[in-house]
Amino acid sequence: MKLVIVESPTKASTISKFLGSNYKVESSFGHIRDLPKSKLGIDIENNFKPQYIIPTKAKKRVTFLKKETAKADEIILATDEDREGEAIAWHLTQALELGSSEILSPKLETNPNSKIKNSKPYQRIAFHEITKKAIEEALKNPRDINMNLVNAQQARRILDRLVGYKLSPFLWEKLMKRLSAGRVQSVALRLIVERENEIKNFKPEEYYSISTILQKLKTQNNIEAYLYKINGKTIPKLGIKTEKEAKDIVKDLERCNFKVSKIEKKEIFKNPPPPFTTSSLEQTASNKLGYSAKQTMRLAQILYEKGLITYMRTDSLNLSKESVIMAKEWIEKNLGKQYAAQAPRFFKTKSKLAQEAHEAIRPTQVFLKSDDLKTENSQEKKLYDLIWERFVASQLPQAIFDSTKIEIEAKNSILYILVANGNTLRFDGFLKLWPTKFEEKELPNVSENEKLNLIEIKSTQHFTEPPARYSEASLIKILEKFGIGRPSTYAPIISVIQERNYVIKNESRQFVPTEIGEAVNKLLVENFPEIVDINFTAKMEEKFDKIAEGQEKWQNVIREFYEPFARHLEEKFNTVEKQKLPEEKIDKTCELCGKPMIVKYGRFGKFLACSGFPECKNTKPYEDSKDLGFCPKCKIGKIVIRRTKKRRIFYGCSNYPKCDFMSWKKPALNDSQK
Repeated sequence: MKLVIVESPTKASTISKFLGSNYKVESSFGHIRDLPKSKLGIDIENNFKPQYIIPTKAKKRVTFLKKETAKADEIILATDEDREGEAIAWHLTQALELGSSEILSPKLETNPNSKIKNSKPYQRIAFHEITKKAIEEALKNPRDINMNLVNAQQARRILDRLVGYKLSPFLWEKLMKRLSAGRVQSVALRLIVERENEIKNFKPEEYYSISTILQKLKTQNNIEAYLYKINGKTIPKLGIKTEKEAKDIVKDLERCNFKVSKIEKKEIFKNPPPPFTTSSLEQTASNKLGYSAKQTMRLAQILYEKGLITYMRTDSLNLSKESVIMAKEWIEKNLGKQYAAQAPRFFKTKSKLAQEAHEAIRPTQVFLKSDDLKTENSQEKKLYDLIWERFVASQLPQAIFDSTKIEIEAKNSILYILVANGNTLRFDGFLKLWPTKFEEKELPNVSENEKLNLIEIKSTQHFTEPPARYSEASLIKILEKFGIGRPSTYAPIISVIQERNYVIKNESRQFVPTEIGEAVNKLLVENFPEIVDINFTAKMEEKFDKIAEGQEKWQNVIREFYEPFARHLEEKFNTVEKQKLPEEKIDKTCELCGKPMIVKYGRFGKFLACSGFPECKNTKPYEDSKDLGFCPKCKIGKIVIRRTKKRRIFYGCSNYPKCDFMSWKKPALNDSQK
């Protein structure tokens, strides 16, 4: 019997369908070894040696897998083909006390601590999609465990543990108990806080634009044109700053004659988007489906393990020849040959930091539509549709537009140039499957020097707007742009800063830092600027890449960071004074002792506490201080803000459980409550 070990039961179930009766597929249920939670777990004096343990929840599984490996004739490790998957495979060899790899040098992988004599050797196979063909091909080409990938994963894990376990006590000592710091998460928090500060400090600037409605003589054909040049100089966005300037220009234009001075017609080709990478899938699923990055990756993991899509943690745009040929066949059969004219189409990965040898995310079978999936889960189907449509659209032709630009001259003592732009779709191409917002605007036929009548002219006041707060999509985009994190880390980064209550989402699903988040960021920026520095974090990712490529030793990378960090941390422990969060007074008294209540801060944000502490230990939720009006259902209780276990805000009745009113949206006050 041949034993195949993978990470998840769903993956095990899918793979077992492609293998014969002489194979048995079992799951490790993820990592079976990790650093201990109760202590640092890193021997700093012994070259940063990690002290791995088998967590309690994994012990039963390890015992089971040991029994299965003892019965097996061959052991095949088939974990994912990335750093995390490679590390899981290596930990399996250690925890199950396996012998050497059958493929390469026994010296590389032999476990010197093995208690079993003549430990069984193993094989490592990897694949980027769970299909019969991919599994069979992998079994024909087993390889050794790539220790460079394992060491890159270990380096990230150890560095993050050192930062988290060494820096968090500093936050406890100088700010508040039970806070925590993280290497990459703290950079994400800094981005959000700095954006919030930009918004707070933003001062809008006034400016004006001028538009006209012109008409062909003796017709009803109108042309909407905008002023864009004065005396040959293009007007910048803030070029017309005051209402007086705008009115003077309008008055002057009203005295002008208008004629067509130039006509430009050209074709515009719009290329299809590339297939998804992890970051673009998370961004698009957020924008189009409203899914969080964590939710998207959970659903993608299920689709992958069911054999429906290729591996979902990738920064590559590579596509296999078989997949694009299959897409072309589907396009010709269902859309026609004109839509298959430019297939097959391949894409180059733009990011220099892309390191995983995967394909882009695509369906494993193009002829399989979401209606054919054996699932009733609508979210899985929607995400599958998104991946399917993006991949097939990437193989469709360019969309072709007919573009017309008309320049119109108005001359008095000053020469004004107005412009009208037209845009019509001639061939939809990839837009047939991947609709993109565009405005079609057809202009009437005119000729050069043709005179036009002025029907209307107006100036419009505008104000510059502050930058938008980060959404999940835009935060992932900026993290990827600066090389912060990798495909497997975007979702955990976003999850952890919310779980720590450093940021919350507003009603527009944008990130807003909490008071605690702002205080943590301020303390870190002032005292550990290198930790929350975008360039430093990106450079560490590059070093992890070099470890993965065998160009750096992981211990050297850790030592280079840790030694100056440890000295700096010791200095800051001795010199930085304890920070105090401001106490906010509130017009409420303690119902137990009658003393004023004050607003204090805890791990999960604001709460009300009696100013008579420690004699009186009365506390109440901060939401109780907000008057949101009476409950629209019972008319007796007050509306209060509450949170789910996952810290999501909802609105309920203070008279609960007598009244079960609940709403995700803030109820509107009626006239009597305003």
